[in-house]
Amino acid sequence: MLDNLPVLSLIIFTPLIGALIILLLPSARSNWLRTTAIIFTLLPLALLLMLFAMYEPSVGGGEYTEQSTWLTIPLNIEVLNMPFNGTINSLKLGFDYHLAVDGISLPLLLLTGIVSTMSVLASVHIRKRWKTYYFLFLLLLTGIYGVFLARDLILFFIFFEMTLIPMFFLIGIWGYYGREKAATRFLIYNGLGSAAMLLSFLILIATLGFSTADGANLLFSGNYDVLLSNVTDPNAIANVDNELFRSLGIFMSENAKWAAFILLLVAFGIKIPIFPFHTWMLRVHTEAPPAIVMIHSGILLKMGVYGLIRFVVFLFPEQLHSWSTTLAIFGVINIVYGAILACVQRDFKLVLAYSSISHMGIVLLGIASLEEVGLQGAIYQSVSHGLISALLFLIVGSLYERTNTTQLSELGGLAKSVPFMSGVLLVGGLASLGLPGLSGFVGEFLSFLGLFGSMKIVTAIGVLGILFATIYVLRSILNITYGSMPEQFAGMKDARFIEALPMVTLVAFIVLLGVYPSVLTDLMQNSFNGFIDQIQSRMGG
Repeated sequence: MLDNLPVLSLIIFTPLIGALIILLLPSARSNWLRTTAIIFTLLPLALLLMLFAMYEPSVGGGEYTEQSTWLTIPLNIEVLNMPFNGTINSLKLGFDYHLAVDGISLPLLLLTGIVSTMSVLASVHIRKRWKTYYFLFLLLLTGIYGVFLARDLILFFIFFEMTLIPMFFLIGIWGYYGREKAATRFLIYNGLGSAAMLLSFLILIATLGFSTADGANLLFSGNYDVLLSNVTDPNAIANVDNELFRSLGIFMSENAKWAAFILLLVAFGIKIPIFPFHTWMLRVHTEAPPAIVMIHSGILLKMGVYGLIRFVVFLFPEQLHSWSTTLAIFGVINIVYGAILACVQRDFKLVLAYSSISHMGIVLLGIASLEEVGLQGAIYQSVSHGLISALLFLIVGSLYERTNTTQLSELGGLAKSVPFMSGVLLVGGLASLGLPGLSGFVGEFLSFLGLFGSMKIVTAIGVLGILFATIYVLRSILNITYGSMPEQFAGMKDARFIEALPMVTLVAFIVLLGVYPSVLTDLMQNSFNGFIDQIQSRMGG
């Protein structure tokens, strides 16, 4: 059904089409605007579900790829003053429109489709400037889908940057009292991360992004497949004159490798975020509207995870192996630091914010393992945390709409007036602390299992840090749902259908991934096999 369609492009640009349609609708017609946004959020999800149904893990998604030359710039060899003018015929710089899907990106794409649909439904609480809000919302989705599908470094960077501006305005216009400072800090931190990423990409293109058929016609590009081939295949440049490439400086020096590696760690570490690059995220979680925090915590943080796996793990395995213990230590710091501070917070939104920091530490442990099961655990934990955090912030938004507070000291006994939302909150909390049978347990287990073989002590400390999750989850949820209820909340109404639908949907996926984890692990089973073997052979076993 999808063979004759540019399905990957449709997934990316369908929300953009919806955004352009919204610009043509009357600003006062909130129902029209909301319905249009829901439709053009559902369409990519429908395409992704069809793609998921037809995806063959053994093929690796190779049948779903789109590539064409976007821009080619000839470089004048004489102007470059190179000493090999008579050796090559042409030297060009190329940019490709290259999209592809595999077992690494597909789970995160499905997460994006599910969470974004639930988020657009939760946007029912938005009360002003609907036209601008839904336009920016759909523009943001275009950037997110592009990040997970792009296979050209420059295209990836463009889509990555495309997510920053909509988020800046979505936080700054529809957030709470400190929204402008939160939006500014978000833009500064992520802008610095983007600058580091761009510099690293330029190093990669200049040193590894070459392709040639005969050594006489050279093309430099950000094509990810070319980069990966030149990194992993020692014979990739066997037919190229070594003297020529030494003249060009093609062979990446160790200093250049380490510079590109560290720059990417910083760029994606800010996005995850890794301690100490986390302070901006706390402001976003507390000041942005809950529907946008669902997108931010549920999806945008996972762009950092995806970047680490796609570019750092695959392109710099030796450097990452050397720094694996350091990365694991940062992961443990994230786990323990986030969990301990979550235990003492008085604002439920801050509890969830520090919880996100802690759970992202588990992802770092999975990546640091450089083992197939650990890397699968990192992606599984990312998807699981995305669903759980989206569910919890969805409930936060509904409760705030009714109580006008998220302070734990001002809430209590809500199980009497809103039993449905209290029950869903309990399920989300139990999933967050890793209860078996829910998705949180599987992601944590796989991540810890992957690291246990090489770093037992670090793994043990990380597991102990997870015990704090029981404290802050039960403390918060029991405080909100039980105890004495303030009189003003006695007549509070439970969730409406537009709120209950996304809650039930997210709970269903959390339970599904908890009892049937092979739904995701089957997608990922062939994504790391061959490459893990290559990593081990290149590093002596």
